[in-house]
Amino acid sequence: MYEKAAREAPESFEAQLAAGTALDLEGRYAGARQHLAKAIELAPAQSKVQALKAMAISYAFERNCKEATKYERQAFDSQVTAQDYNAAAETADELARICLESGDLDNAYEWYKNGHETAFRKPNMTAAEQDLWNFRWEHAQARIAARRGEKEEAERHVAAAKALLDRGTNPDQARFFPYLTGYVALYTGDSHGAITDFQKADQRDPFILILLAQAYEKSGDEAHAKECYRKALSSNAHNPTNAFARPVAREKLK
Repeated sequence: MYEKAAREAPESFEAQLAAGTALDLEGRYAGARQHLAKAIELAPAQSKVQALKAMAISYAFERNCKEATKYERQAFDSQVTAQDYNAAAETADELARICLESGDLDNAYEWYKNGHETAFRKPNMTAAEQDLWNFRWEHAQARIAARRGEKEEAERHVAAAKALLDRGTNPDQARFFPYLTGYVALYTGDSHGAITDFQKADQRDPFILILLAQAYEKSGDEAHAKECYRKALSSNAHNPTNAFARPVAREKLK
């Protein structure tokens, strides 16, 4: 239906964007990017960042940090120019996460650092905002250290993240803590600890379900792993978490 709409209204930004995102979810990435490139070309000024980030997410489905960077950087630069430092910092963190899950740990670190520094360019930050961005920075550093196999370093950042949460300035961030501890446990060899923590995390997040499935696999529980992979495929979101999850779940369930 979206492809038909794009053919019938080739100058429609919305039709091109919708066709591209739908094709990504189908795993038809080359076709998706044709539509997304057209969407970037057609996007009105207020939607340009949305189109650029959609193309970056298309590359996240293939865990391609290098190509995603080309588009996220444009979005980031546009937001910095507009002095929307909070949005720019979130874009930097989004790219950092794509790089991390693509295995490019050095670029992930640099973009997370960039995001943290950019956030603090916002004038008159409140104490809660400072705690939020410091929490995100500690969260990121812990995951990167875990991926590098640096257990003690990861745990040091986990403790720092917990201390920031305990201040109570950002209670809504508490839901991201079991994801952090589960991630560190998974990548430092504690599959049973990872299962316990991921079960406390957001079960609607397809990436959490993929990580939980991987922890089950490492513990030898194939039945629960397959159940998590099936649940992950129920998401139709065009965002980084589903981009990391959907191709893995599809491949595991073949």
